[in-house]
Amino acid sequence: MQIRVGYELTYEVPQPTPMLLTVNIHHSRVADLVVPDHLITVPAVPVTGYRDSFGNWISRIVAPEGSIHLSSQAVVNDSGQPDPVRLDAAQSEVQDLPEETLLFLLGSRY
Repeated sequence: MQIRVGYELTYEVPQPTPMLLTVNIHHSRVADLVVPDHLITVPAVPVTGYRDSFGNWISRIVAPEGSIHLSSQAVVNDSGQPDPVRLDAAQSEVQDLPEETLLFLLGSRY
């Protein structure tokens, strides 16, 4: 089955604003892309990217003062099957979590 995915985001910024955008298909599904998910910005601005420690593709831009529109469309091959559900998965209390996992509970600075 082929699934069309995409987004349209519009921001109004009061001054030139650096942005880190995590909006692309995860690299583990790149082989399933029929139509790639290229970021389109209006107005056009330079886009650079890098892969973060979780394997996400991060797009970097500086949004100009005023309105910026971000969009993308892609088509992905998919089995259509739901994700597996682990009914036996345990839920831990926050006070019982190992220290190395606590950073994942922190809010974003952005």
